Amino acid sequence: MSASPVKPTAQPTAQAGAPPTAKPHVTEREARQVAEAAREQGWRKPSFAKELFLGRFRLDLIHPHPLPPSEDTRRGEEFLARLRDFCETKIDAARIEREALIPDEVINGLKELGALGMKIDTKYGGLGLTQVYYNKALALVGSANPALGALLSAHQSIGVPQPLKLFGTQEQKDEFLPRCARTDISAFLLTEPDVGSDPARLATSAVPDGDDYILDGVKLWTTNGVVADLLVVMARVPKSEGHKGGITAFVVETASEGVTVEHRNAFMGLRGLENGVTRLHRVRVPAANRIGPEGAGLKIALTTLNTGRLSLPAMCVGAGKWCLKIAREWSGVREQWGRPVALHEAVGSKISFIAATTFALEAVVDLSSQMADENRNDIRIEAALAKLYGSEMAWLMADELVQIRGGRGFETAESLAARGERAVPAEQMLRDLRINRIFEGSTEIMHLLIAREAVDAHLTVAGDLIDPDKSLSDKARAGANAGVFYAKWLPKLVTGAGQLPNSYSEFKNEVDLSPHLRYVERSARKLARSTFYAMSRWQGRMETKQGFLGRIVDIGAELFAMSAACVRAELLRTQGSNGREAYQLADVFCRQARVRVEELFGRLWNNTDDVDRTVVKGVLTGTYTWLEEGVVDLSGEGPWIADATPGPTTQENVHRPIR
Repeated sequence: MSASPVKPTAQPTAQAGAPPTAKPHVTEREARQVAEAAREQGWRKPSFAKELFLGRFRLDLIHPHPLPPSEDTRRGEEFLARLRDFCETKIDAARIEREALIPDEVINGLKELGALGMKIDTKYGGLGLTQVYYNKALALVGSANPALGALLSAHQSIGVPQPLKLFGTQEQKDEFLPRCARTDISAFLLTEPDVGSDPARLATSAVPDGDDYILDGVKLWTTNGVVADLLVVMARVPKSEGHKGGITAFVVETASEGVTVEHRNAFMGLRGLENGVTRLHRVRVPAANRIGPEGAGLKIALTTLNTGRLSLPAMCVGAGKWCLKIAREWSGVREQWGRPVALHEAVGSKISFIAATTFALEAVVDLSSQMADENRNDIRIEAALAKLYGSEMAWLMADELVQIRGGRGFETAESLAARGERAVPAEQMLRDLRINRIFEGSTEIMHLLIAREAVDAHLTVAGDLIDPDKSLSDKARAGANAGVFYAKWLPKLVTGAGQLPNSYSEFKNEVDLSPHLRYVERSARKLARSTFYAMSRWQGRMETKQGFLGRIVDIGAELFAMSAACVRAELLRTQGSNGREAYQLADVFCRQARVRVEELFGRLWNNTDDVDRTVVKGVLTGTYTWLEEGVVDLSGEGPWIADATPGPTTQENVHRPIR
């Protein structure tokens, strides 16, 4: 949350080809500065979500709902038809779950369909689909098997194609994109055994050596890494004469000497996921394979994720649709006390939640995707909110489905089939969806990332006031600028269209959605006032109030989802496509969301954050170890974090290229 200018962290110099002898040591402040430097600093285009957090409900930025060109729709629908046929006839999801492996023939079949190149331009051999149809395709594939959806998403959303599309040279695009479109699978390598969401401590090095770089390090949780042909690797270039240094992105051939996939990881869900540990030992990479300038790696990664994050909530939409289908079919057949369980309120409320939330989540993803395609708006916050909201709500929907199914929800599909019942993998869905709250930024990290963007306007005008490194003259100037900004901004938070009974009347039809939009407008102003009050109260300590910031972001997510649901309902009404039903679903969702928003507003100031911190300190100092008595710890021996010292491998290479 720091607004101070980035000060370069001291970089150790190194001899060419020599691996680093120690991991970088950085302070908390230096780590924040590295993260701050990687942010997009400016806002060159409007952002609906950014305005929402500032208390300005800019419905005009999303309504009327943007629509894709008819030609894009035609090509997208044609591909979806071919993909659906493949999913229904060529993918054996039970086999993937049973063998914990995606068969080569399935991956090769997807290659032949062109699924590796859905987002790659046709001039490079790709399909050139829009973000909207790319996401629809991921939802479809993900419903057939989530591990397959993850493979395609990791390849195209964060793997080689997207960074090259945004930052690559023409030579790099000509060389790598045709391969990625048809034959080569790619992976993204950032995380290390001791480095997660704090990239300032990145230990993998890239030491310049003539026209090459020598890479050394160990990367963890490399989705697609086990089968990848091409890697995007984030490594630290030491600062030296002629080299700016810093975290830098490279395209690396997996077949290069010194690249070893040492282990294929296994997880509670996504059993077919080709995720592993990759060691790089003195791997020579041409300077021509560097993406962007030295030191731009994190900015490239974050910019890539601005739209790349939409792939995950797209698959969550697919999960919601499946949960709704199973809940409908099962609860209409299963009877208790003389009637279907769906007609018992305790179960019916769960079904209503699944239906309404699926509608809203699809509205969020489609709206954000179409805005990404149009490129008229800055959607960095919208995409992040979609990822955060989609992953949390999909998990809840799957959990409710398991509850609706009762004991059968806890039983595996294989066991159900063995005793003669329909093989419904509800428990697998729950396991598979759990990782989405961690993938591509955990919920906790997404809260902080979105919160930083949400308060950007405040830090821009008043950040120097809370920066301890700023001089008195800097603080004085910041105070003057802040005074001008808040003198204009604060009065606008007092009243607005949400207090006028006829506002948003175009959303008043058989079902009236206008009250919900008025609620969003009023709540946006209340949210902005709450944020301002918190910044005034805590100032420089604001960044430590992660519970408060998380609730602020969750309120914004609910308001965004309410807005998207209403706009989508109106679009479907004007198109004559289930408009009445869409209005009903939007109305129910908004009513449910309003209950959640009111609870979150109450918890902004009435919570247990302070006493929680006291308990945490006690836990860490051993005050409550007596509470742990009376159990057996089944954990194995070994370090909490595996050794990742650079050097030659001692493991067998389990890399499995698909040909």
